[in-house]
Amino acid sequence: MSDSVKREQEQSLRELGEHISAALPNDVLGFEVTLGELTMRAPADRIVKVLTFLRDDANCLFSILVDVLGVDWPQRERRFDVVYHLLSMKLNQRVRVIVETDEDTPVPSVTGVYSSAGWFERETWDMYGVMFSGHSDLRRILSDYGFEGHALRKDFPLSGYVEVRYDAEQKRVVYEPVTLPQEFRRFDFMSPWEGAHYVLPGDEKAAPAQEAKS
Repeated sequence: MSDSVKREQEQSLRELGEHISAALPNDVLGFEVTLGELTMRAPADRIVKVLTFLRDDANCLFSILVDVLGVDWPQRERRFDVVYHLLSMKLNQRVRVIVETDEDTPVPSVTGVYSSAGWFERETWDMYGVMFSGHSDLRRILSDYGFEGHALRKDFPLSGYVEVRYDAEQKRVVYEPVTLPQEFRRFDFMSPWEGAHYVLPGDEKAAPAQEAKS
């Protein structure tokens, strides 16, 4: 991509950011264009209004909610970012919207704006403990229902919690402490383009299959 095309794209994103900021002066805290991406910041309690505008405004038309995710900044008073990524197929644009919250303050659910937010918000609550007010079914989606804590928080310990799994030898579900022994942390620092010089888990059947064809 040429420099002139990049400048045109960045200018287009800045104009979009200025348009959104002018239309929502009390609901948007600011915006920035970095590495060819537009990021808007908003107060958490205004997120429904902001996303509704981004979906419906003729200069935006962000009809697709790509995902909702969390970021943990434990040194901050409001330690969590909740990040919304939107896509406009009509105008071929993307925007990121960020709000901040803490462990006790819920963020309004945006399931009324984008129905796909339901599972995304459940995952954010499951992994970070961010609550979403107005969500009709806020429960764990990746962890077991009896799991304690929120695994993607920066202060989540690597051991001390209990996991649930099915034990094939005992033919039943077992509860046991979560541990991450050092021998399971394997770093070969190899380039993904070169490929591993050892048999990867799951590839054991590849060699016999190739030998059978030959």
